[in-house]
Amino acid sequence: MVTLVHGRRAHLRAQHASLVHGGPPDHYVVAAMGDPTVRSWRPGPPQPVVVDVELEGGMLPLAAARNAAASRALDLGADVLVFLDVDCLAGPSLVGAYAHAVRRAPDVLWSGPVTYLPPPGPDGYPLDGLDALDDPHPARPAPAPGEQQLGGDPDLFWSLSFALHADAWRRTGGFFEGYVGYGAEDTDFAATAASAGLALGWLGGARAYHQHHPTSSPPVEHLADILLNGALFRRRWGRWPMEGWLEAFERMGLVEREDGEWRLTPSGRTAAHA
Repeated sequence: MVTLVHGRRAHLRAQHASLVHGGPPDHYVVAAMGDPTVRSWRPGPPQPVVVDVELEGGMLPLAAARNAAASRALDLGADVLVFLDVDCLAGPSLVGAYAHAVRRAPDVLWSGPVTYLPPPGPDGYPLDGLDALDDPHPARPAPAPGEQQLGGDPDLFWSLSFALHADAWRRTGGFFEGYVGYGAEDTDFAATAASAGLALGWLGGARAYHQHHPTSSPPVEHLADILLNGALFRRRWGRWPMEGWLEAFERMGLVEREDGEWRLTPSGRTAAHA
C-alpha cells in the first residue's frame, strides 16, 4: 500500500486505523512530501515505511512522490501496488479485492469506487459502518461489491484509489515527474498506461471513503498549477486536460482561450499570485 502525505496527520491516522480494521497490507509505504514529522509517527502494525520527498519550489511533487514510494514498495518485494490517497479510508475488502483482481488480471489498471463523506461526528467515522455511508461519486463507474467492469475512457481514471501489478507498473515507467503541484499527472498516467497496453478496470470490492475536508469548485487555489500542468499535458498528448475546470475559470474571468491555448487573464494573474 502506498500513500502520500503533507500535513493531514489526522487523516493519515484514520486511514491507518481503517487498514487495521479491514485487513492490513503487507507493506505500508508513506511518502512524506516536505513533512519530516511523519518519521516520528509510531502506530501499531502495519508500521509505515517512510520515504522522504522534498518539495519542489514550495509545490507538492505528487508524481515524483508516487514513484519514490512505489520504488520502495517494490524493493520490499511487493508484486501488487495499491495507491490510496491519504484522505481516503480503506473499505474492509479494499486491500484483498485489489490483490485478488490484480493477480488474476495483471494487465489491467484497477480503480475502486470512492465515496465522498460528510463531516465526521464527534467520534469520527464508524469503521464498522462505512457500508451505510456508501454513495460512490457519480462521475465514475461504480460496480456493486463482488462485480467488476472493464473498459472505459482513461480520462475517468483518478489517483485517489487504484492498483496494478508490479510488472504493469514497470511497463508504464511510473508517473511523469515533469508534473509538479496539482492536476493532470493522473490523467497523464492513465494515457501512458493505455499506450503501454493496459486496460482500465473498475472493481466493486475495492471501495474507499474520502474523508471530508474543505474544498472549492473549481479549485481556484490551484489555478496556476492547473494551467502549468495542463500546458505540459498538451505538449505531451496534443490536447488539454481538465477542460471542465478551465471552462469554469473562463466563466469567472480568470482564463481565456486563444488559438487553442489557455492563458491567465489579468484577473487570473492576480488570483494566481494571491
